[in-house]
Amino acid sequence: MRKVGLFEAKQKLSELVERAGRGEKIGITKRGKLTAVMGPAPAEVDLEQVFAKMDEIRKKSKKPAHVSVKELIEEGRR
Repeated sequence: MRKVGLFEAKQKLSELVERAGRGEKIGITKRGKLTAVMGPAPAEVDLEQVFAKMDEIRKKSKKPAHVSVKELIEEGRR
């Protein structure tokens, strides 16, 4: 991780943001102490895909029809 002082970070903000966007982590120091870290933004999550995957998993896991939820809870406690 490259570290830069706050004054330098202010002067080169555009450059540092570009570098962070390309995956580099940049530490920003104030009076020699690390106070912040810039890095790439997390990937966006497609909620439709997440819910579709949840439905797929839910359909694959089958609860026996003759067993109640209460019975399953009791079985888990044993």
